[in-house]
Amino acid sequence: MNATPDPEAPVDAAFARRWLAAATAAVEREAARLTELDSPIGDADHGANMRRGFLAARTAVEQEAPQTPGGVLVLVGRTLISTVGGASGPLYGTLLRRAGKELGEEPAVPVTRLRDALRAGVDGVAQLGGAVPGDKTMLDALLPALDALGGALDAGDGAAKAFAAAAEAAGAGATATTPMRARKGRASYLGERSIGHQDPGATSSALLVEAFAEAAREDA
Repeated sequence: MNATPDPEAPVDAAFARRWLAAATAAVEREAARLTELDSPIGDADHGANMRRGFLAARTAVEQEAPQTPGGVLVLVGRTLISTVGGASGPLYGTLLRRAGKELGEEPAVPVTRLRDALRAGVDGVAQLGGAVPGDKTMLDALLPALDALGGALDAGDGAAKAFAAAAEAAGAGATATTPMRARKGRASYLGERSIGHQDPGATSSALLVEAFAEAAREDA
């Protein structure tokens, strides 16, 4: 355990496994809510799909036991692609696989490297989905989170404080999708009727960012 926060504190496989445990618990806890959010503007299966995917990812990591943070993220991403239905599997899979590949095969990296890797992963999501901020997608939670994370780390804050700021920004970003009109994904077919509903993908994205905050708190 680190006695004091350190913006360059190492992110190792244990950190990535703590994140996965926290993310899986959060998705399990909020699965019904995610599906409820998905019901009026999607296929009413986002919560069930995410739950299935993260449970499978947890099992895969337990069985294969990757020894690097990059290896954990790549394996989680690959598992989500193969087990999560709809667009969520490829999108979350791209996010985590690209982030993991950016981290490489090093057993531990500084938090700033994780920030940069997550940025690369989010860029991959934007390219895959063709979305931009304001389209009522997961990017509306992820991009504010990255900005908050980067700003906090650049200010010299430790990982726990920086990821807490990212989680707060992600949650606010998810809430802010409610008045938006969807311009990408299945919800875009509803036009004006998509207004007034919080985006389920942005909401689940905020859960995953909060899981990073939880993993960082345990290491502080």
